[in-house]
Amino acid sequence: MNRKETKKTNKKSEKLINPKPLIPTLDLDDWLEIGKIVAAQGLAGEVRVYPDSDFPERFEVPGTRWLLRPGETEPQAIELLHGRYIENKNLYVVQLAGVSDRTQAEGLRGSRLFVPISDRLELEEGEFHVLDLLGLQVYMQTSGELVGTLVDIIPAGHDLLEVKLENSEKKVLIPFVMAIVPVVDLENRRVEITPPTGLLEINN
Repeated sequence: MNRKETKKTNKKSEKLINPKPLIPTLDLDDWLEIGKIVAAQGLAGEVRVYPDSDFPERFEVPGTRWLLRPGETEPQAIELLHGRYIENKNLYVVQLAGVSDRTQAEGLRGSRLFVPISDRLELEEGEFHVLDLLGLQVYMQTSGELVGTLVDIIPAGHDLLEVKLENSEKKVLIPFVMAIVPVVDLENRRVEITPPTGLLEINN
């Protein structure tokens, strides 16, 4: 499963992939994709990374990340030395160990950065990982009627919950705001909604 992570106002998340374990010594089934290298930056080996993570520390705090080059099937451990955010471009510029010139940096274009799923970061109250939301059952709060299943999160001004309607192949989009989605109960795997009249019919 590949799930895009984008910056949210009411949740934080990271893209999930779950191939067979690629690093047997880690005994992990899943990886979180945190970003993609899109270009070289300058002449000293820095690279530009488009983030798939809401957490700045993935790109700014030194430590081990996992690099998957285009065409390869096994990510390799690599040290992130430092990084900074370019606000007007929504990109991070990072320095990776062993990458010291522009030619080496250009060679990493298209590579993806990962962390083990066990390295998921703690969230604040009211924030959620996308992968925890997928598959939750969606109910009308007032009547208890089952609406459907949450199948995706669509990034927008306010993120949208994509819900597959019960006993139907049709899907509807529900704004992920407190007024419409007052309850997200991960323990009981349910979401409760209070949509305004007609909202569930807009995309139906």
